[in-house]
Amino acid sequence: MTRKQIITYLMLVVGFGVAGYLLYHTFQEYSLSDITESVGEIPIYNLAMALLFAFGSYLCLTGFDWAGVRYVKDDLPYPKIGLASFIALSIGQSVGMSGLSSGALRYRYYAHWGMSTEDVAKIVLLSGVTVGLGMAMLSGIVMILNPGDAAGVLRLGEGTVRMIGIGCIAAAVAYLALAALLRAPLKIRSWTFQMPTLKIAFAQVVIGTINFALVSACLREVMTANADVTYLKAATAFALANAAILITHAPGGLGVLEATVRHVMGDQASIGSLVAFRAIYFFIPFFVGFPLSLIVEGIFRARKARQEASSAPVSASEAATA
Repeated sequence: MTRKQIITYLMLVVGFGVAGYLLYHTFQEYSLSDITESVGEIPIYNLAMALLFAFGSYLCLTGFDWAGVRYVKDDLPYPKIGLASFIALSIGQSVGMSGLSSGALRYRYYAHWGMSTEDVAKIVLLSGVTVGLGMAMLSGIVMILNPGDAAGVLRLGEGTVRMIGIGCIAAAVAYLALAALLRAPLKIRSWTFQMPTLKIAFAQVVIGTINFALVSACLREVMTANADVTYLKAATAFALANAAILITHAPGGLGVLEATVRHVMGDQASIGSLVAFRAIYFFIPFFVGFPLSLIVEGIFRARKARQEASSAPVSASEAATA
């Protein structure tokens, strides 16, 4: 076992441990009937809107891969990109270690459609950059417009939080500037990265920001049954939860997301709203994406079998019979 594999397994063990502890801490005082009753209090309209926002987010996530495919100068049609992206991310975001799990699934599909290992690695990398840009922009916006909630959690002054927010947005603007001006590969020690075109970089910032804005809207919708939650407060809770998820490496953010949102929102985040959000944004896409992946895998195998059968050499006995 290599050192990298050992570190990965240790991160998974720690992540599951953190997730288990936080889930127990968050849910220990509630019975199953309490949770069911709390979920039942969410109006059907709000659940439908949350589903709509979740659908919009996953549609944006296909744009992450679209930008990556165009970055490697491939003309793969959007329906195939959308299929690979949805399956990879609907499974990867629930399983955890999304970069690894969704990356492996992306490789399976993109390699089948003729892409090289290097191209797939670049697509996964650019998708990760888009995630970072989207979170930087959303975090920057909420920290500038709503510094009070973030300041209370981070135990910093509101002025400091605003400066962090400005820094987040400045980082995204710097990325755009590099894309516009830097044509030589960007080198950081032994790591080299060719900047995308300004058009692709701008698409990354816009699509990434809209994606996380839609996830925040999904979160807000399931909370409105018990409290008049502002969009900015829900977005702040989501941004801080994502920062905590990155630190803990909890699989799918399980436990960490719920605990952080509860810490930021207090009683405004009912236990039912947390369960509903987890089900709508993670579980439902997973239970759609996983069977779809099996169907697509079956189609791939059937096509491969037909190709092998049609290209198999004709035996001497078969030739004589013919």
